[in-house]
Amino acid sequence: MAGQTKRLIDVIVAQRAKGNPTIALTTKAKLVLKGVNPNSFSDTSPDDPALLVRLKSIAADLGVRLPGMSITTAQSTKPLPYAVADLKQQCGDSKPRVVIVFSSAKYDSLALSQQMQQAFPEACVAGCSTAGEIVCGRMLKESVVALFLDEDIVEDAASAVIEGICWETCVQGAFSKFEQHFKAPVSSLDLHKHVGIVLVDGLSGAEERLMEKIGDGTDVFFIGGSAGDDLQFRSTHVLADGKSYTDAAVLVLLRLKRGFEIVKSQSFKPTGRTLVATKVDEGLRKVIEFNHRPALDAYAETLNIAADQAASQFFHHPLGLMIEGEPFVRSPQRVEDRSIRFYCRIKQDMELAVLETTDIVADTRAAIDARRAGDIQGLIEFQCCLRTQQLRDENRCDQYGAIFSGIPMVGFSTYGEAYLGHINQSSTMLIFR
Repeated sequence: MAGQTKRLIDVIVAQRAKGNPTIALTTKAKLVLKGVNPNSFSDTSPDDPALLVRLKSIAADLGVRLPGMSITTAQSTKPLPYAVADLKQQCGDSKPRVVIVFSSAKYDSLALSQQMQQAFPEACVAGCSTAGEIVCGRMLKESVVALFLDEDIVEDAASAVIEGICWETCVQGAFSKFEQHFKAPVSSLDLHKHVGIVLVDGLSGAEERLMEKIGDGTDVFFIGGSAGDDLQFRSTHVLADGKSYTDAAVLVLLRLKRGFEIVKSQSFKPTGRTLVATKVDEGLRKVIEFNHRPALDAYAETLNIAADQAASQFFHHPLGLMIEGEPFVRSPQRVEDRSIRFYCRIKQDMELAVLETTDIVADTRAAIDARRAGDIQGLIEFQCCLRTQQLRDENRCDQYGAIFSGIPMVGFSTYGEAYLGHINQSSTMLIFR
């Protein structure tokens, strides 16, 4: 990790000083007397987990409530079991109620799940494999990251596993488990205090059906993403209760003390042109015809390009299902004959807007800055692997990471995002207040 020490110091000084330069100076002097010299740390300084715990103690002594004091992040690139020991050390003395873990496919998912549950036996532990990991804005590879939520954030939590989702998706068993745990029907839970996290086998092709079933059964928001496998597209895993699953989804239902907010950010805008899916194969996520013409030809025509150039525009010109003026992105995957396969299901007769790219960094910064007026304790980001690749290609990962400065956060690069339905080329975020 790097930079978190400086961020904690800056927050301590700013909260004590409240704009008074004299108090800012005396606060820095107090830190030096306590053995922490603010001038010794920068945004790139490596973080010592023991020092981070000590700084939180110093903040409490000074009467400063640090953002994210109830939320701790950690990351490791060590092999198992040393990686889990590393994460536990970074967690410090806190006793998290919920642990969310995202890991590269290089880690044995069953061993990781077992060891994390053993390391945090009293916590609700859930997670998945990834196509890249995110911690405090930094985009990593071949690592494992974790978010620890304590009782000051989470009043109560429960997890449930839905197996066999490829052929039939039934959420009733999961909902029954939640109802037994929370002593109330899922449909009656307070929407301002309860929120769900959903992690899905990213190669199941069952995300749309799953999210539809969840939405039919409750108005509680479930947000999350599809597990990855470092872009190998062979096998993805979800983790819960010390076990690892494929062809499954893990649902985690949280009751929060201070509420939450959901952010969906995508860097596209409508071009004013539309396509209607007039012939589809929903099971294969394939559109055979748009506007009663071969899908490839109709798509190319909207962009005024030759059909053999269409695939080169998929990344920059996906399609969007428009809901209240906001696009829910459906990204083209590849051409098959003159049909187009998508990463997301498109239904018969669905009207879609042709989109064009905007600035991914500026759009995400605007979305987060608009929420900074409130107290952001931390967040989880579910970011499409296509967005991650775009940021890497444009060499803008550092710019993107700076958006989350001072916010404890983890996330992962997904094979699709979950919010109301299954979407692509988006970043969906759960903010803890």
